[in-house]
Amino acid sequence: MRKILYTAHIYMIVGVLSGLYYRELTKAEDFTGDTQLGVVHTHLLTLGMLFFLIVLALEKQFDLTSHRLFGWFFWIYNAGLVVTCTMMTLHGTLTVLGHASNEGIAVVAGIGHILLTAGLVLLFITLGKRLPASSAAARAGGEADGTPLPVAVGPEGS
Repeated sequence: MRKILYTAHIYMIVGVLSGLYYRELTKAEDFTGDTQLGVVHTHLLTLGMLFFLIVLALEKQFDLTSHRLFGWFFWIYNAGLVVTCTMMTLHGTLTVLGHASNEGIAVVAGIGHILLTAGLVLLFITLGKRLPASSAAARAGGEADGTPLPVAVGPEGS
């Protein structure tokens, strides 16, 4: 669980620093147009910090880390977010500095998005495997394994 908390904390720090970078670079270059730098900090804070705080709560409730796919989710999702935000930062910096962005940046950013998607799919598979089949059926000891739940018959139904 600490690894998830530390991951959220790192994304919070990097997210705040990326906002500072955006503000200072655009101010130093007297840039007033649109740039992807303006949304890098939002991506890091929501898809990084906030997302992993939610994963931390899910871990507490469902013990996600005990499933073998959790590690795959964790590393693939993080790789996707790092690649995506790095390419956004590079593209935004080139825009502010007045340089053209090349097609390679878009291709690598697309790979980052694919990794993010794969990570999310792995998270949902892991979550689905860790959720109880049916809480009412599990408590009664039936129906989850295919056997019907017992029906209570009172004196008026006899």
